[in-house]
Amino acid sequence: MIETLAAAPGAEVEDLSASALLALARNRKAAEDRAAADLLEVAARWADLHPPESIHTAAVFSDGGRYGLEHEEPIAGEGCPAVAEFCVAELGTVIGISSTSAKRLIGHALELRHRLPRLWAQVQAGQVPAWRARTVAEATIHATPSLTVEAARWVDTQVAAVAGRIRPAQLDRLVAETIKRHHLDAHDPTSDPEDGWQHVDPRHATLHSEDVHYAGTMRFEAELDIADALDLDRALAHGAETLAALGWVAPLDSRRSQTLGDLARTQTALDLHAQGSSAARSEDGLPVAREVVLHAHFPASLASLDGPDTVFGPTGRLEEGQRLVLLEQVKDWCADSRTKITVKPVIDLTTELTAPGYDIPDRIREQVILRDRTCVFPWCTRPARGCDLDHVVPYDHDANPQGRPQPGATVSSNLAPECRRHHRLKTHTGWRNEVTAPGVYEWTSPHGHRYRRDRTGTTRISGADAGADPPDRP
Repeated sequence: MIETLAAAPGAEVEDLSASALLALARNRKAAEDRAAADLLEVAARWADLHPPESIHTAAVFSDGGRYGLEHEEPIAGEGCPAVAEFCVAELGTVIGISSTSAKRLIGHALELRHRLPRLWAQVQAGQVPAWRARTVAEATIHATPSLTVEAARWVDTQVAAVAGRIRPAQLDRLVAETIKRHHLDAHDPTSDPEDGWQHVDPRHATLHSEDVHYAGTMRFEAELDIADALDLDRALAHGAETLAALGWVAPLDSRRSQTLGDLARTQTALDLHAQGSSAARSEDGLPVAREVVLHAHFPASLASLDGPDTVFGPTGRLEEGQRLVLLEQVKDWCADSRTKITVKPVIDLTTELTAPGYDIPDRIREQVILRDRTCVFPWCTRPARGCDLDHVVPYDHDANPQGRPQPGATVSSNLAPECRRHHRLKTHTGWRNEVTAPGVYEWTSPHGHRYRRDRTGTTRISGADAGADPPDRP
């Protein structure tokens, strides 16, 4: 029965016994781990095929040392080979991840193979899941100060023996402590490492901005000095009691969380730099503590805002981070007397706007940013507001003086936000981009893979023949 399911995933699962389901789950997990290990090996081999010396065509572009040239891309620690930068995007798109994630995948593969060989061997032998080894590689790549090859090998020796047997949190702590211990030993090899632990400062305050709950909240984690932690706890307890006394009916944890936000908005000590300046002030005379800029699209009938549009009620989009925001949250923000509200005019995203020259005026720039939201390269999520606006069909600066039609006019439909990495890639490599409709782009990779990108995301159109060689760059 399990062999049958291997050929047709999901078929006849209802007919399996409990023992057969457990066996199937075990087999599927083993296959998943094997595939992840194989992907690391593929990423490392892909890097081998694209060393810095493979850069030849892009290197002929000369723009005075500005951003156009492909360059060596160190993506792992000391002792790992460099990689030609533009090879990263092709691997990322073909497996459906962003260039940043692909860069991280290749970096982890090189770090494991060259600096953490014991972990690498255990991953390939199926003894340690690839994701566990990658967390170790991420830590050794970004250790501060950076780890030498010898230091990384020492961490590898300490961690590899138990990486497959301890819990993820224990593994994270072990790696961090091993790296810290090595730094202390390196600072004074004659001293007892235990004597130096007090000089390692573990304090931090970290916003996990990618961990957004469906209810519109984020997780904030901190490690404080003992006295500071106790003071903060007392302040939160007092604030929660105050909110309850004022009639706010909410659980204690919710009131403590609200108090923490109130502390951020009413801490005037941090605003001393604005004294005597023309900084915006609220009605109570204190500096404005919160500024919210919303780009919202509402239906023609405002009455529909009170209807059951979604499970959670009417929703909108907060441009920063492309996050869901509830209408009730917007109402709360606007009700705060110390919130600065910026109302921007409505922009029709379907109108074709034009400009006579190469420069892009603000009205067109804003329209394209709101239309596309992010960089339009497949699977890229960089916010459009921080991207270059690219003429998809290049603007010909000689066309107008010579009386020829302008092939790459500055119009809404010929403009696309592209982050600097992908703008360079589109300009100087075999990647091609075509506009099929306003805000809809079809990309073709050097190896012939095709993708459609619009405001809803990326869709794979077609692959390429196995073993096909990439076309020559023009």
